[in-house]
Amino acid sequence: MTATVERPWVQEMVVVHRVFRRESRWLPELVGRVAPGDVPRATALAALAREYVEGLHSHHTSEDALLWPKLLARVDLDAELVLRMEQQHEVVSHGLDDIEALLASWERTADAAARDALVAALRQHRADLLLHLDEEETSVLPLVAEHITPAEWAELGEHAREKTPKNKLLFLMGALLEEATPEETARFMSMIPVPARLLWHLVGKRAYAKQMRAIRTP
Repeated sequence: MTATVERPWVQEMVVVHRVFRRESRWLPELVGRVAPGDVPRATALAALAREYVEGLHSHHTSEDALLWPKLLARVDLDAELVLRMEQQHEVVSHGLDDIEALLASWERTADAAARDALVAALRQHRADLLLHLDEEETSVLPLVAEHITPAEWAELGEHAREKTPKNKLLFLMGALLEEATPEETARFMSMIPVPARLLWHLVGKRAYAKQMRAIRTP
């Protein structure tokens, strides 16, 4: 009998990407609705945008450190693809730097011109990001499933979680589960300790929903 080779759960990456797809869609819409001079709203959205930027930077630096080097060492015929992923990370990173620079001036005054410049940068970022995520999911995840072990894949997720402040973990759980299927939700829940699951059901789920209503309601 041939032994079954255990594969990493690469769908986890699709769920994570879903968060960045969703939030990169929401951000330009929400920023674009802010009335000139509404500094409190601009300040709140600037904080949300910075969390998004930090989360995406963390996600990509984890891949840069733990995923691309392994793939480059194991998939010679697809090295060009992996190098393109690294290059796309650089493009996305530069776009995030532009967004952070524009946030600083906009949140102070909620000026209309600063708002419009920020919206344009957010839209350009989303276009760059979707190009990258689409190719990564279509072309890279099959390579991951074949060449990366479950233990190495788990290390990638743990690296990202370690860089998430503890007071943001429930928010992260809400973001991941917002559009997750029942099967995906069950898989994520099986990966976290029982006390954390209870905390999510007792506190986190409602808190996340309340926070999202406050952010997304004009």
